[in-house]
Amino acid sequence: MTCRRWLSATLFSVTLVSTMSVWAYEETTVLEGGTLTGSVKLTGQVPKPKGYNLTTLPDPFYCGRISDGQGWRILQPFNVGPAGEFREVVVYLEGIDRGKPFDERGVPQIEARDCLFLPFTTIVRDHQPVTVVNMDPVMHDIQAYETSHLGARVLFNVPLPMNPQHPRNFKDRSEAALYHKHMAGAPMKELVTLSKDRQVFVMQCGFHAYMESWGMAVMNPYFTKTDEQGRFTITDVPPGTYKLVVWHPYIRTVNEQTVTIATKRTTEAILAVPAPTGRLYANEVLEHDYVRYGVTAEQKKEIEPMIHKQEH
Repeated sequence: MTCRRWLSATLFSVTLVSTMSVWAYEETTVLEGGTLTGSVKLTGQVPKPKGYNLTTLPDPFYCGRISDGQGWRILQPFNVGPAGEFREVVVYLEGIDRGKPFDERGVPQIEARDCLFLPFTTIVRDHQPVTVVNMDPVMHDIQAYETSHLGARVLFNVPLPMNPQHPRNFKDRSEAALYHKHMAGAPMKELVTLSKDRQVFVMQCGFHAYMESWGMAVMNPYFTKTDEQGRFTITDVPPGTYKLVVWHPYIRTVNEQTVTIATKRTTEAILAVPAPTGRLYANEVLEHDYVRYGVTAEQKKEIEPMIHKQEH
């Protein structure tokens, strides 16, 4: 089975290197630092998800295990709670050139699992590796790009195999759809070299378009992602006034707030991010336009989900 995946990978270690102008962050002990806590909410209507018709893409049986039951695989880039809690968005402080050390205990990891990349957003330190692991029983083709307002540039395009212990030939569609063991494939390493003034990169599966993951490169350790409640905490911040920035790959507007951190005090920041309007992507989910794709009732039965039914 093949799976051309724009970001899928077998234990794939990517080293992020930037050719940005030299800017040295100085690590030191912060004795009089403060704490920044807060929350992020998405206001307005949550944008429609992306929709991918499984009859037009490879591996419809395995990747169709998780679909909407009507022949569509759904990718929702906006993780929003019932009260507008904006989850898994990046929050970071700009303007700090001296402060606490980076946390070197672990390397960011992305997993290709059930034909999705998890997590959807990742924070990496400049010159730091990120590990990508293919856990699925299908092959991948990694395509990576750097992107910004200056335009996109291809970083690499590498085919990646699945773990050889996965079965390659299933007897029938139910066997393929019900198989869901996860085992890491062979490790591959590629170098991601970001151009000057660029911080954002994206990886995608060239076979399965619904597999994508976005990365933000940071220059200091004052960053985090929001939790299930849309909340965040950044500790040991040197006293001063800084710019607090919220980043999500599909929100094009600038969302920032000025915050002042006092010595050994906790500062609260409440951020409201307006939901983008209009069509955000070409493959916005359709109202099951089967006529357009020529999908028959019999074909629809073939891609009925057997594991988990996605909602729009």
